[in-house]
Amino acid sequence: QVQLVESGGGLAQAGGSLRLSCAASGRTASSYVMGWFRQAPGKEREFVAGIRWSGSSEIADSVKGRFTISRDGAKNTVTLQMNSLKPEDTALYFCAASPSIATMKAGPGGIGSWGQGTQVTVSS
Repeated sequence: QVQLVESGGGLAQAGGSLRLSCAASGRTASSYVMGWFRQAPGKEREFVAGIRWSGSSEIADSVKGRFTISRDGAKNTVTLQMNSLKPEDTALYFCAASPSIATMKAGPGGIGSWGQGTQVTVSS
């Protein structure tokens, strides 16, 4: 089991930026793919971005070109940099750990570990 602790988030204006960070701990933390999901009120939790420990990543089409994901292998942390924010980016963002990117992109059902969630609110 991997433990995930998120930080960052908050309130931003449309066009602004926010950064989310997630720290992973546990004996097998370094063997997992890490990433982010988000869930807006009344909507299903959706994949946002994922990154392998090799550094290769996958970004959802809805945020491609605006969001980037990066990792620090030495610290077991993953960062989601969110630029050009839009009101529709408003959601509760969750850090997630998964055995593979494919499992992560398939949806939240295959995710073994979740962070507690951090709120991102973008005002117009």
